[in-house]
Amino acid sequence: MFDALKLRYLNFVTCVRRRRVTYVVCGFLWWVPAIICSAQERFNDAPIRYVDAAVHDRVQLLARKLENGEHQLAWDQKYGWLPSLLNALDIPTDSQTLVFSKTSLQIHAINPRNPRALYFNDDVYLGWVPGGDLIELSAVDPVQGAIFYSLKTEFDSQPRIQRDNSRCLSCHATGNTQNVPGYLVRSVFAGKNGHPHYALGTTTTDHTTAFEDRFGGWYVTGEHGLMRHRGNVFARNDANDPLDRDEGANRPQLPDLVDVSRYLAENSDLVALMVLEHQSQMHNYITRASYETRLAIHYEESMNEIFERPAGTLSESAERRIASACEQLIEYLLFCDEADLQGPLKGSSPFAETFQQQGIRDSKGRSLRDLDMHQRMFKYPCSFLIHSAAFDALPQRALTYIARRLSEILTGTDSSEKFSHLSVADRGAILEHLSETKPQLWAR
Repeated sequence: MFDALKLRYLNFVTCVRRRRVTYVVCGFLWWVPAIICSAQERFNDAPIRYVDAAVHDRVQLLARKLENGEHQLAWDQKYGWLPSLLNALDIPTDSQTLVFSKTSLQIHAINPRNPRALYFNDDVYLGWVPGGDLIELSAVDPVQGAIFYSLKTEFDSQPRIQRDNSRCLSCHATGNTQNVPGYLVRSVFAGKNGHPHYALGTTTTDHTTAFEDRFGGWYVTGEHGLMRHRGNVFARNDANDPLDRDEGANRPQLPDLVDVSRYLAENSDLVALMVLEHQSQMHNYITRASYETRLAIHYEESMNEIFERPAGTLSESAERRIASACEQLIEYLLFCDEADLQGPLKGSSPFAETFQQQGIRDSKGRSLRDLDMHQRMFKYPCSFLIHSAAFDALPQRALTYIARRLSEILTGTDSSEKFSHLSVADRGAILEHLSETKPQLWAR
């Protein structure tokens, strides 16, 4: 108890020194400090240092090559820098999804006839609007999480990718992104002009979201049988009857909704959208576990000096802080609370085939990218991003905790209700796969 109070005092003193404190008089001789530290300010402090710490994500590496003359982008008369940029960042065009709601930085250029195209791979996201001012870029740095950039769409003999540390974080560092710099896919009730009817609500979507609540403000191509979603239709500002889900269902193509000849692909692929939803929040959970672990250890280092405790000592509160963030990551990683599907579901592009071909396979041919799309997204309910550089870069204490908990869950030692969706066969297959393809995880 005393340690916790002392820690709060140290945090208070730190904020006082940085002049981020407001004092409120609450009675005779009582002063209550109200510490106002925004999420962004917290990220700028040690040990995170989001703004000034060096990053090594894929977009940053490309930006350095452009500046040094080690790489050149080719200008396309129709699409500008887009094709060359996708090629340089190894982003497939069949990952294209189209969003027509005015919910991004370039709302002035976005409308149902001119949607924003999103392209992505495992660690890079790119947004492009025909006639827009910027190509929006974001990449996952293994340590710092989501880093945001932009490239002007106009021709320049020396195009420059510039980092953005302010505008993007107003939406990309909130509760919708697990309170870290991260990603979100939103489903809204968008009208014919693309403006959302916010009074009807919005939904941040991932694999736990009911299918009927997904894709509002997005175009969607593919087959999904009797299931319905919010995509492909415009909402009425009527809480009782905002949209007709049947009208937007099972669309194989989009020529009557948008001029697809203006885009690199003709689709807004259903499977790509679902993978995008899952991995966007998976990145956020990884970043949050990293941040929370680093912050807990950083605070404890100060406490250890004050109380002359052995270096590396962690209080119970610090252990709980790390465990909480890691436990949430584990639950998302293993698809707890995944929404049931009533498949089969099929996309309208080669995305699903390309995505599965990239998987790391074990000796039995299994990959965490193998899709199911009948009752659930993946055949083996464990996120493919466990093989990512960001996961591997988690602090040692976080990785040790995660490895122990995965062992308990996958061997059946932990048979709690939270993981009851994992059958004995699921647990065995995932354990065998990870033991073979990621043996370093268990060696911690």
